[in-house]
Amino acid sequence: MSTDQGTALRPGEHGPRRDDDPYDGAAPFHRPDDAPGTRTAGQRVRLALTGAIVVAPLAALAAGVWLAWGRAITIIDVLLGLTLYVVTGLGVTAGFHRLITHRSFTARRWLKIVLAVAGSMSFQGSVIDWVAIHRRHHAFTDRPGDPHSPYRYGTGLRGELRGLAHAHLGWMFGNDPTSTRRYAPDLQADRTMMHVGRAFPALCALSLTLPFVAGWALTGSWHAGVTAFLWAGLIRVALLQHITWSINSLCHMIGTRPHPTRRHDRSTDLWPLALPSFGESWHNGHHSDPSCARHGRRPGQIDLTAGLIRLFERLGWATDVHWPDRGRRHETPPSPS
Repeated sequence: MSTDQGTALRPGEHGPRRDDDPYDGAAPFHRPDDAPGTRTAGQRVRLALTGAIVVAPLAALAAGVWLAWGRAITIIDVLLGLTLYVVTGLGVTAGFHRLITHRSFTARRWLKIVLAVAGSMSFQGSVIDWVAIHRRHHAFTDRPGDPHSPYRYGTGLRGELRGLAHAHLGWMFGNDPTSTRRYAPDLQADRTMMHVGRAFPALCALSLTLPFVAGWALTGSWHAGVTAFLWAGLIRVALLQHITWSINSLCHMIGTRPHPTRRHDRSTDLWPLALPSFGESWHNGHHSDPSCARHGRRPGQIDLTAGLIRLFERLGWATDVHWPDRGRRHETPPSPS
């Protein structure tokens, strides 16, 4: 199934749907051409950069543990790391995801840019690519066409274990590109978002430079700058990456499914990840109504991103917020082809 063919999807669309869908929900649906094969020079460079983005934070985590052995991490490292985790994490959840991908609310122009920049500093890809991939995920959730379904290799134990690794990390190294022309034409027509997308490498560099400069400036010690670079820079990136990737993997395999979704969609609500993911792990609630600004649909389901959007609304920075309609009965839509 080529993602470069067909008409462009408008934001909020789930893709083509057919009632005579041949997929049975259990068979593997990976394709032979998904595997790495002959790549162009540009694709090899992109793959190398992806590897660096994945491996470097993990290496920093190992280095940070070694440096911290027998001594405490400084309060500056903790505060800087927490601050940047929150800023970049909410840039992804409120900006990349709920605002730009699903249009759960309308934001002031300056706020949309700020959120897009903050999300870009999370090392999760440019805003254009991130949005396109996520819209494709919703168009073909857990069925042929989904770029990171854990059921790609079938529903047997071996297939699910292989699929879990694919959904969490492996999909980024496959040969299954997502067409931004098809899935994000609105962003390609937005000159500012295109500039933010092109600035992704520079914003990643800024994301790592800020903690070093802050640590050095606050203490006057280059050693404090280096430890801040490790803990509030690379290690913070690693933690946020794996929390986000867990939504792709764990939140389609483990948890509860209290809300109806389309056929074959196995999204779940996974409460242990609710706080570190800022409410994104109420994933079944999200898939039941993708354009809703609140993913935690039940009482007691903490959704910090929804709280931030509520604050934006009260400040007059956000309008047309799609809050849950308590009186509306959610129906399971037909599956896409």
